[in-house]
Amino acid sequence: MTESQNIYLYKTMLKLGIFGVGHLGKFHISNWQTIANVSIVGFYDPNDTNAEEAIKKFGIKRFDDMPSLLDAVDAVDIITPTQFHFPVCEAALRKSKHVFVEKPLANNMDEARQLIKLVGEAKVKFQVGHVERFNPAFQALKNKELNPMFIEVHRLAQFNPRGTEVSVILDLMIHDIDIILHLVKSQVKNISASGVAVMTDTPDIANVRIEFYNGCVANLTSSRISMKKMRKIRLFQKDAYIGIDFLEKKTEIIKLKTEEDEDLFSFDIETPNGLKTIAVENPEVGEQNAIKAELTAFRDAVINDTPTVVSEHDGFIAMEVAHQILEKIGRQRG
Repeated sequence: MTESQNIYLYKTMLKLGIFGVGHLGKFHISNWQTIANVSIVGFYDPNDTNAEEAIKKFGIKRFDDMPSLLDAVDAVDIITPTQFHFPVCEAALRKSKHVFVEKPLANNMDEARQLIKLVGEAKVKFQVGHVERFNPAFQALKNKELNPMFIEVHRLAQFNPRGTEVSVILDLMIHDIDIILHLVKSQVKNISASGVAVMTDTPDIANVRIEFYNGCVANLTSSRISMKKMRKIRLFQKDAYIGIDFLEKKTEIIKLKTEEDEDLFSFDIETPNGLKTIAVENPEVGEQNAIKAELTAFRDAVINDTPTVVSEHDGFIAMEVAHQILEKIGRQRG
């Protein structure tokens, strides 16, 4: 169903407040302004430079205080620095406002637990901004049966002071933690981790091994001090390899050929168990704007009273694993 068809299903105009109009906040505003049935009431940001830029670029109203904006809206989009996620979320939830908050959910686990409790009491929609769930390369696999038993992840970025108020685990790796926990239908059994602080006071590069009770193993490497960018996940499961390139928006499946794969490119290889026929599939990857898609999904959950795609519980367990990793690294450094 297209966006234009969708709007006829809605009976409500969602009144939205923006908290934080820095670098990422501006991307959110520009996308919200293209999403039907959403009215941006205004924004709150104590930084005058950010505020003036937002007013000039988007022509939206600046509110002088947080309570006034909360009273004027149905839902909020929180794109503040991580240390402010909890107080803004808490204030919104106590007024029973629907909440979209950027990852990570909160600054620490105590705050995250309190938010889980508050969401339950407020009975509102709550979504965490794990945007890679909406990456078109990942979405291309939504109808595929995925049951990985080995996962290899590389997320490398060049150094950028923005976002360094948290470690590389909570800045970058948490994207992949969320994806892995979404894919692997099993509890975490054990975590091994090592990390090094190079440019900041917290780990800037880390390698992590996560073992699950079902036997799956995930190896993750994240760096924000690399010379080149890379965002790749490789999944290995029975009879198949799946490669997902989140940066280049490409997806590849290499698998043992079945009767359903007659139209795919294939070739034969000799193995110790005899001749095997391999099929190569490149699922169609759309042109989806991941940020717009996640914000639209939040709107749909609020207006249609449906579950959010990335719930507060998803955000919590990703944070929980991230903090277990940080604890392991802390012991290593200590």
